[in-house]
Amino acid sequence: MYKAAGNRYEVMEYKRSGRSGVLLPRISLGLWQNFGLEKSLEEQKDILFRAFDMGITHFDLANNYGHPARGMAEENFGAILKSDLGRYRDELFISTKAGYDFWPGPYGNWGSRKYLMASLDSSLKRMGLDYVDVFYHHRPDPETPLEETMGALSDAVRQGKALYVAISNYQAPEAEKAIAMLRANGTPCLLHQPRYNMLERWVEDGLLELLDREGVGCICFSPLAQGALTDKYLSGVPEGSRASREGNTIGGRYLSEESLVKIRELNQIAASRGQTLAQMALAWVLRRSEVTSVLIGASSTAQLEDNVAALDHLAFEPDELEKIESVLSR
Repeated sequence: MYKAAGNRYEVMEYKRSGRSGVLLPRISLGLWQNFGLEKSLEEQKDILFRAFDMGITHFDLANNYGHPARGMAEENFGAILKSDLGRYRDELFISTKAGYDFWPGPYGNWGSRKYLMASLDSSLKRMGLDYVDVFYHHRPDPETPLEETMGALSDAVRQGKALYVAISNYQAPEAEKAIAMLRANGTPCLLHQPRYNMLERWVEDGLLELLDREGVGCICFSPLAQGALTDKYLSGVPEGSRASREGNTIGGRYLSEESLVKIRELNQIAASRGQTLAQMALAWVLRRSEVTSVLIGASSTAQLEDNVAALDHLAFEPDELEKIESVLSR
């Protein structure tokens, strides 16, 4: 039986999420990759246990994680909760989401009340939980009235199936409307989860300022640009890597020749700071005061430990930020 490290809360830094009562670890673990069919349950346990031993209390899931076996990440996480982590449930902060395609037919996608409520019930069953700490709407729905979507989130709280609600992938104007509706419903928006990294900076165009003004936390996914901001692709795309798999989204989004030139220069700046590129990329996102936490993925405990070590050196000198900006702005 797994027993958590006694010093786990002494080795992690925590930050308040907006103006809420919730503290989140500066680095949280996302189960988007590596927690479906890719690894055995024992390998998944190793990563989850090591994360918790390092003070990572927040584990982020969604109904469709585990692709192509949608729902498998929640099933696996539920099995590990049942066998080992469940005794620490009150110390864990667990989130799930709905909004992307999950089951066939007109009720398995987007943002209808029908879809969101059914999806949350299914997620709870897969994980063996009575409630999640946070339930997200995973992406905006251009056709369903926002009042319906936000109303479903609010009712999930009232029904005791979620303690808090949140949104993901919302641009600033639509996020502002959603936040106002949730507040009017008496269920304030706890978090916004946008994609933010050195190569994708749309959140700087008003969203971060909005979240700060409204007292909403920000937890960023893909801070390493799906692995592009690591040393993995400095010499090209290695065989067997995630970017080499058919149907991957990394190559087209992040690994153009122009981006690779920037990534190699950023790697040199990271080396001068005494960090890996991944560590610097995480520190760069966390430098923003509006950012509560970053979500990382992990394929091994070694990768997890290397990423968490970014917390040892979060500060940037002005000239370092200038060098980074000169690379990114070209």
